[in-house]
Amino acid sequence: MSVKIQTEIQRVVDELKLRHYSPRTVKSYQAFLDKYFQTCPHDICSLDLEHLRQYLIKKSEQGYEATSVNLMHNAIKFYYDQIIRIPIKLEIKFAKRRQYLPIVLSREEIQRILVVITNIKHRLMIALSYGAGLRVSETVGLRVKNVDLDNLSLNLTGAKGNKDRQTIIPAKLVEEIKVLMAGKSIEDYLFASERGGKLTDRTAQKIFETALKKSGIQKAATFHSLRHSFATHLLENGVDIRYIQELLGHSNIRTTQIYTKVTNKAIRNIKSPL
Repeated sequence: MSVKIQTEIQRVVDELKLRHYSPRTVKSYQAFLDKYFQTCPHDICSLDLEHLRQYLIKKSEQGYEATSVNLMHNAIKFYYDQIIRIPIKLEIKFAKRRQYLPIVLSREEIQRILVVITNIKHRLMIALSYGAGLRVSETVGLRVKNVDLDNLSLNLTGAKGNKDRQTIIPAKLVEEIKVLMAGKSIEDYLFASERGGKLTDRTAQKIFETALKKSGIQKAATFHSLRHSFATHLLENGVDIRYIQELLGHSNIRTTQIYTKVTNKAIRNIKSPL
């Protein structure tokens, strides 16, 4: 990587961090910009729209998914628009993102998973993630100060998109949470590691994967399926979708509406004529 490219990418990284973009987005933008700048025939600070157009088309033809190509476009656009103030007006449309139906666990399957977890802290972590609709990063990032047992709520700060939100705590978990919180300061992590620090996302995911395997459930579920299941089960209970949107922290109601496609009890109750 040339000094020029390194300098310009660092400018992007600094700006992204100032705007509180997620570490994953920062890393992706770094990688995409590095690869793009390496192909630029002229000074990278001089925008060549036709080169950019052909670069993105080539990536699409090479088999990159539309979401990846769109992210490349966003990274490059951010550099020219926000860093060196050259607006990009590129008339090119990529395929829409393929929408996958979420993998949802039934209530019975959730219980089967919880039953096989013998470690009390781990079982509570999985139960709360399901019962509050948490992302894995939110679960491992929970601190004692985020827990409001009197109001049965979790007050999440700086969640995805750097947004604050509030979600619910299942009443049946209150006593176990009290035990876990005993002796901890408000800044301590609720589900601390053995050394008292923050658990990694991967550790939490591994706990779920191990329990899923032990339960004998054959679905290709992930830790995030707990959140999908939370939303789906609330819909099945008749909770208004806009309340679910608030609990999940979705900016757009259309993101939440995906769960309506897996909650149609009438369709699931239809018996095949075969």
